[in-house]
Amino acid sequence: MIDFSMYGQKEPEVYAYKCPDCGTLYYPAPMICKKCGARRDPSGVIFSSWEQVPLGGKCKLLAWTRVYALPEGFDVKYLLFGIVEFENGLRASGRLLVDNPHTGMELEAKIGVVKEKVGEDIYGFMFDIR
Repeated sequence: MIDFSMYGQKEPEVYAYKCPDCGTLYYPAPMICKKCGARRDPSGVIFSSWEQVPLGGKCKLLAWTRVYALPEGFDVKYLLFGIVEFENGLRASGRLLVDNPHTGMELEAKIGVVKEKVGEDIYGFMFDIR
């Protein structure tokens, strides 16, 4: 994993968003809260801004799959992907870094490079054994 501090940058993070009116957490952020109808304004000019809550840590594997039909540039036979549920009830998908996944296993969510492009790395969730 890259040490971002040596480049003067902080570690990349993925955020859930908290409704300012009712406190419901969302990932990804909606434009309107399903529970109370509060609107989200990404600019923060018209409506109150939604609090960003770092998303990661302990999670449980709900479902997983193996993808064999990979795009050009991958030198592996397949990649594993999964859907997890965090302790706060939010769900997310990402790449699995385990060899033999099974539904219900406890994992740790991290942020890492999921795709490398020329001049730019793409970050996303990676799930590994705790």
